[in-house]
Amino acid sequence: MGILERKKRKKKEMRSLILETAIKLFLEEGFENITVRRIAEKIEYSPAAIYLYYKDKNDILYALHDIGFEKLYKQQQTILTIKDPWRRLRKHGKVYAKFALENPKYYDLMFIMNGPAKKIKEKEEWEIGLRSFEFLKKNIKECIEAGYLKKANLDVAAFAFWSLTHGIASLVIRERCIMFPEEHLNFIIEGALDFVLKSIVKKK
Repeated sequence: MGILERKKRKKKEMRSLILETAIKLFLEEGFENITVRRIAEKIEYSPAAIYLYYKDKNDILYALHDIGFEKLYKQQQTILTIKDPWRRLRKHGKVYAKFALENPKYYDLMFIMNGPAKKIKEKEEWEIGLRSFEFLKKNIKECIEAGYLKKANLDVAAFAFWSLTHGIASLVIRERCIMFPEEHLNFIIEGALDFVLKSIVKKK
């Protein structure tokens, strides 16, 4: 391996170390309570070393935020092979819940922590998050056009579906489902999604 390749690998490893440490601190101690100096202390580097990679704490936050949404969108894309829009929508909810369970730290930062929401409002844009929402709206639109769902405002319908899946995901990752044995959680999650979706499908 040449010098250039070693430098690239070292930079990549350093970025990963900073991000892994930051997300842990943000979730444990709160975004507002963490400084670049605190992150630097945790990884035993100087703050100046971190500034070589990220301009400030917000830059680190958005890097994590973007990684989370890229992961989510990539998983969402796996349902595109399903031709029937209704089967695709059902799978959509299960894929979303699976993402939350497999990536609880990122999910918490993306949808539960206050810090990112405040920064999104300041920037007045949320392109990477809206991409996933628009993907959901398209799926619902196709379900309406196929006669599976009654006509409705797409924003309202998509928000309702998102609220359902988000509620389930949040309860699970925040350990509010202790009434169910852990080995039964997947059955409960999929069953809950199917129960609600089957109750709103139009009889064709």
